[in-house]
Amino acid sequence: MTQTRIPIHIANKRAFVWDVEDLVKLRSQHHICGILVGTLPHLSQQNVFLGVPLVLMPEEAVLLVEKEIAVLVDDPNAYPEPTPTQLEKWMSEQEYIVQRHQALFEGNLKGNKETKASERAMSEEAVRKRKERELRRQQKALERQNSPLDLNSDERPSSTTVSASAAPAGAVASLPVSAENEENNSSFNVIVPAVSSSMEWYSSNGRTFTSIESAKEAGVWDYPSDLHDRARCGVFRDLWEQGYFMGGGIRFGSDYLIYPGDPLRYHSHFAATVIDSPISEIRPMEIVAHGRLGTATKKTHLLCGWDDEKKQVSYFSIEWAGFG
Repeated sequence: MTQTRIPIHIANKRAFVWDVEDLVKLRSQHHICGILVGTLPHLSQQNVFLGVPLVLMPEEAVLLVEKEIAVLVDDPNAYPEPTPTQLEKWMSEQEYIVQRHQALFEGNLKGNKETKASERAMSEEAVRKRKERELRRQQKALERQNSPLDLNSDERPSSTTVSASAAPAGAVASLPVSAENEENNSSFNVIVPAVSSSMEWYSSNGRTFTSIESAKEAGVWDYPSDLHDRARCGVFRDLWEQGYFMGGGIRFGSDYLIYPGDPLRYHSHFAATVIDSPISEIRPMEIVAHGRLGTATKKTHLLCGWDDEKKQVSYFSIEWAGFG
């Protein structure tokens, strides 16, 4: 069973998923979204498009382990010190990769230089021919002007005796491309493996936990640790079992945003706030604030009360209504 579960790599009590196929499986099969936090090379808008790893909310990680969908892996301790043979093999592989990238870069740069040199030669040839045609037109115009006066005269303006082929090559109307610009314009792909678990000395044996309790005993994980954490996990699980997608709701003054389907296709319908107990006190100003904010953002605000004894959730919806 353990081999078929998705590994969640734990580092500094945070849950990460590195494999892209696991990301797809979590989203499409288990409606778990998480948040992508990795940077992407050559992409300027890093705040819009991010890459692996995927960071899971603690509630998501707990749910996946309790549902036997994933396991927790003590990632820092899954990399013991490599043997000299393993390290030498890895270094030789890295050297080969570097040499291969250098060869690709040099080949691409050479190809760019040859292509641009050919483009410049074609451009120079086109400009030279254009100048030849212009000089011939000027020569014919001058001949027509002088012909009524003396068609047999040997005197001609000096400009008409200039050969078109003598046009200076420096008159080309194209800007030179420096070697620095050519290097900047050359590009090639460098593949950087995101998952380091393929290293020969990587071993998760004894570092994999199939339950939250065993991970807590090992000091790898500590969530949930109090009543509020248990309430968040209970509410998240109840909504998840009803088929909803959940995301962070701090921007809307709530704990979660609740989507009827994948957030890439749907807007959230609810903003949910977790209440530790169904009999907890809540101030009237909080009710007003939640109601007005939810209505202003076209959402219904949910107050989710968690009963820690019965392990049940009670929901109350707040909507702002105007009375005439």
